[in-house]
Amino acid sequence: MGNETAAAFSLLSAAAVRERSQRMLALALDNKLANFTIDLSLLDTTAERVIATTRQAYPSLDVPFHSRWRHFVVDGIDRFETIAKNAHWRDAAAKGRAMFDLAIISVFLDAGAGTQWSYLDKSTGKRIGRSEGLALASLDMFARGALSANRADPYRVDAMALSGLSADQLRDGFQVTADNPLVGVEGRAALLRSLGTLVSENSGVFACNDSPRPGGLFDHLAGLADENAIAAPEILSELLHELGPIWPSRISLGDIPLGDCWRHPVMTTADATNGIVPLHKLSQWLAYSLIEPLQQAGLTVTDIDGLTGLAEYRNGGLFVDAGVLNLRDAAQAERQHGVDSELVVEWRSLTVALLDKLAAVIRQKLNMDAQSLPLAKILEGGTWATGRILARERRTDGSPPIKVISDGTVF
Repeated sequence: MGNETAAAFSLLSAAAVRERSQRMLALALDNKLANFTIDLSLLDTTAERVIATTRQAYPSLDVPFHSRWRHFVVDGIDRFETIAKNAHWRDAAAKGRAMFDLAIISVFLDAGAGTQWSYLDKSTGKRIGRSEGLALASLDMFARGALSANRADPYRVDAMALSGLSADQLRDGFQVTADNPLVGVEGRAALLRSLGTLVSENSGVFACNDSPRPGGLFDHLAGLADENAIAAPEILSELLHELGPIWPSRISLGDIPLGDCWRHPVMTTADATNGIVPLHKLSQWLAYSLIEPLQQAGLTVTDIDGLTGLAEYRNGGLFVDAGVLNLRDAAQAERQHGVDSELVVEWRSLTVALLDKLAAVIRQKLNMDAQSLPLAKILEGGTWATGRILARERRTDGSPPIKVISDGTVF
């Protein structure tokens, strides 16, 4: 393995995300960042706001993990479980593969929807936007077999169906029209086609007990379990290694595509990773979302706090709207920023580090520890929901405080 390849692999982990985000925070606290200053004195009031949001949704503080599965619950009805009751999977592993199929494609379609798009839920007659709307749209496509290559087995996602997926098929499934525009449709469709191609070409991982399908990753991870247990950071590592090539061409090292990693001049190192900030938002969102399928199949998932907070606009918006993060130039809030811009890279990296700090304050206030209140529950309780509430209080359309140009494949 060459030096550049080894350096690339060193960035494909939750530990790398956490370490470099903490370095970014230290630079911010030393007043060495070009775009943001930090006021940690407001973490206390931010924590109180997050606790209030959490208690309203979960009065007993019995909070589930932050994952895609929460978005399949509408008006108290778990739409996926309704499907599962009629699926007649032959065993726990078959259900696990189907849940992996759904989680993977639903998460990969979960980049920001924009402020104008919504999904008409035919069961309730409600129009549902944002992440919840994207979740229902992907679930409905899954439920009617739109991504299956076998009409007799609709509740699955096949590599063959993904490889041929067109942007128009996605527009149809997500009810996209000129009056109901969805950000990044072409990018989302291209991402799923790339996934289909990769799965088809890697039968050793994705077709151990079935024809090639994303859900074949269930068998791969189960095979890595030691005494029926697997650590959450290992789940992420496998996702980054096995699915990394599907992401649009951005930064590569030693011919290894790095995915959600971006350049920033302050992140200096003595090796080939100099100037690179890893974030891996969608992959970590997916790692969180694969925990429950593994648990339902009888596996134990350990070290869940080894994953980091998610570098996305609701968590990031929480800190900006709460005054913890402040733009040096307030006019930047009115401009559009590329996801690769130094400002957005700073914002996202600082978000990860601040989530760790905020989690510590919340646990102290509630007299709980990381075991009883892991980060996955704080995110769900939690920071994501509070970020959305603050956005709605401050801006009529509920948009994030910083405008990011999205291609539908980042966050």
